[in-house]
Amino acid sequence: MEIEEPSAEVASNSGSRGGWEKGVARVKPEFLVKDHVRELDPKFLSAADQEKFGNPDISAALNAETDGKRGPKLKGRNKNRSKQNYREAVKVCSYISREADCPYGAKCRYSHDLKAYMQTKLPDIGDECVIYQRKGFCPYGLTCRFGASHLNADGTNKKADGFVEGSVVSDVKNGMTKDLQRNLRKRTFDFHDGGQQNKRGGKDRKKGRDVLVAAVEAKKSIVESVIEADAVAEDEDVAVADADIEDESMATGDIRDEEHIRLLPAERKRLNFAGKLYLSPLTTVGNLPYRRICKRLGADITCGEMALANNLLTGQQSEWALMVRHSSEDLFGVQVCGSRPDVMGRLAELLKAEVSVDFVDINCGCPIDLVCNSGSGCALMGRSQRIEGVVKNMISVLDVPLTVKIRTGIHDGKNIAHELIPKLRDWGVSQVSLHGRSREQRYTKLADWKYIAECAEVAAAAADGNPMPLFGNGDVMNYQDYYEHLENTKVAGMLIARGALIKPWIFTEIKERRDWDISAPERFDIFKEFTNFGLEHWGSDTRGVETTRRFLLEWMSFTHRYVPVGLLEQPPQRINERPPHYVGRSDLETLLSSSHCNDWIKLSEMLLGPVVEGFQFLPKHKANAWK
Repeated sequence: MEIEEPSAEVASNSGSRGGWEKGVARVKPEFLVKDHVRELDPKFLSAADQEKFGNPDISAALNAETDGKRGPKLKGRNKNRSKQNYREAVKVCSYISREADCPYGAKCRYSHDLKAYMQTKLPDIGDECVIYQRKGFCPYGLTCRFGASHLNADGTNKKADGFVEGSVVSDVKNGMTKDLQRNLRKRTFDFHDGGQQNKRGGKDRKKGRDVLVAAVEAKKSIVESVIEADAVAEDEDVAVADADIEDESMATGDIRDEEHIRLLPAERKRLNFAGKLYLSPLTTVGNLPYRRICKRLGADITCGEMALANNLLTGQQSEWALMVRHSSEDLFGVQVCGSRPDVMGRLAELLKAEVSVDFVDINCGCPIDLVCNSGSGCALMGRSQRIEGVVKNMISVLDVPLTVKIRTGIHDGKNIAHELIPKLRDWGVSQVSLHGRSREQRYTKLADWKYIAECAEVAAAAADGNPMPLFGNGDVMNYQDYYEHLENTKVAGMLIARGALIKPWIFTEIKERRDWDISAPERFDIFKEFTNFGLEHWGSDTRGVETTRRFLLEWMSFTHRYVPVGLLEQPPQRINERPPHYVGRSDLETLLSSSHCNDWIKLSEMLLGPVVEGFQFLPKHKANAWK
């Protein structure tokens, strides 16, 4: 394979880093591919793009020049992507597959004919079931695609020696039970009075606020009285028994004081993120198996994917799946999104009662049109009264810290975060995360760390001497970026997002202060670990396998952007530097570097077996349809 030397024109580019083409990672010349001609793979285009560019002359149309002008461009994201779910020819009843009695009997809508199912079942992928190895029993029974490891010759399910029914404790918390889902859907869940003070506008809203303020002031007075009484008793050397201080009505156990008067800020759990590495909430890719990978590689704080308040309150299973927490996530939060104070107040009641978390984060930085058009996400930054109602309602209910994630502003060049941060601090927010881009920018251009530094100064300038920590977010791709921002600004820490998607071992690099030239087999083992975690989480049946595959492919749309340290002339790689077309030090490293979606599918087949008939995967970015 021929290699490419940098041209004189490229080498003289004054706007580049180290005399190299601007925006391109500087790969050593011996690894660059000369005269690579890109071709478009139509099967990874949306139906609209196939119709637009024509087939089979799509590549020619995109590369053609008419009157000195380029032809139509293929760029941007594939919107409204459908999620393909494989449907088996015979859907067997889950009770029957694990040799249990089906409570629905003849009325069951799934098949009880195991013989018919076995005739249509897809072949096994491997001989070792990760669920059986870990738990001693696989609940997927006959449907498991690794069934050879735990099925007898007659098809019955094995149990490991010493396995005791009911002895396996789940590693996952925060799942939605059937009873909870039923109560939410029938609107019978007891929300107490969470969020009711802002349910209506005008006088009712003001009255609700007055009642809340009066209650808080009353409790402050009670606390101050008790403190003063304790001081007097201490001076007089008189022991005052707790039973004498408490009101007799509280001893009955019928009504607790906190049901009427919410916790004061000093009584709420404290937030301690100092010196910790924070994996940013990541839509789609920030799932539980991925977070487990990051935890093993050094992440300290993890947070679930953004969940919509209304969907949680109506018991949508897909939304509640974003709440799950693994036992390895010792400092874990959930991120929620909503725009109505009364709705967010009820959501706070729900989270407090049903979800195990260390903090709750409000997303005021999502730039997606669907979210912003509903008044949520980044749109909330421009509605000061509304965001005040949301924050105060949630704080009045929660017993864990409340944090907020924001952007620099809504419109490019019109920063408003510095105006909002002092208000958030005064309203009781424990920590703010600031993404150094506006909503209009989305993820284009570099993050504005100069402005993040200014906002960190604002957050630290607290009149009461108790500054609010501010975490910066944007473009942290290596340990040099991390420590440079930490030393040159007053940020308390950083959220790491795309940098962790491209190379999850960034947490190891930061803690060890080194550039890790990770080998291709080590990178592949990380994918293997992800598939094992995925099968354990989503299931080892065909549906679980294909779900794991889909999320693995979504993640690979980021990991291929990584350029190994040993191939770079001037490490480290920056997040705004795209890889040129190059070959790796091995065939596996070359395959891992491919930006073509079909190569990602090949990698997934090495881990999860061949794709099912009719399999389709439309990448998030149109550029990944190029070979």
